[in-house]
Amino acid sequence: MQRRLWDISPPVRPGSPVFPGDAPFSQDWAARIGPGCPVNLCTLTLSPHTGAHADAPLHYDGGGAAIGEVALDAYLGPCRVIHAIGCGALVHWDHLAHAAAGLPPRVLVRTYACAPVDRWDATLPAYAAATIERLAALGVRLVGIDSASIDPADSKTLPSHQAVRRLGLHVLENLLLDDVPEGDYELIALPLKLSTACASPVRAVLREPAR
Repeated sequence: MQRRLWDISPPVRPGSPVFPGDAPFSQDWAARIGPGCPVNLCTLTLSPHTGAHADAPLHYDGGGAAIGEVALDAYLGPCRVIHAIGCGALVHWDHLAHAAAGLPPRVLVRTYACAPVDRWDATLPAYAAATIERLAALGVRLVGIDSASIDPADSKTLPSHQAVRRLGLHVLENLLLDDVPEGDYELIALPLKLSTACASPVRAVLREPAR
């Protein structure tokens, strides 16, 4: 019996929200099917932080690895979706404690009742750095969130990104968890092998665990 899939990637299209000042998504046609041309061929311009994406250490560490150098095993395997809907500015441990027993190595947090897929949220929910540290102490290797960043949008010190750097965790941001019940899944969210980039878009999906 085929296991159910949940697509947790927001659509990438003109108007997809990006951090203010970052490159917006655009698509141009280099060729179109017609007389003398057998194919459609498009050119994309986008930030690697568009849509669901994996941050590379290079994003928050000047000497960190580019996303194409990061091992893939963290982005594939058992995970838990925890609901912290309406948590406010920061996800604190109290928002997660109800579902923290026996955590798998990957934790995705849903903060929105309905994620803003067509607008930038300047007051986006983020992780408290102490929450990152608590998750790492419990063996979590990857943290994800349905907002655009694990730190507040106006943060200049990025304490949660720096906790991730210090503790060797991996990050997924801008996931779409609106239709995903709280519980355990298999995560599949592989970044592209972009050899010099600070992030990569991912097609993130959750799969029903094997019984």
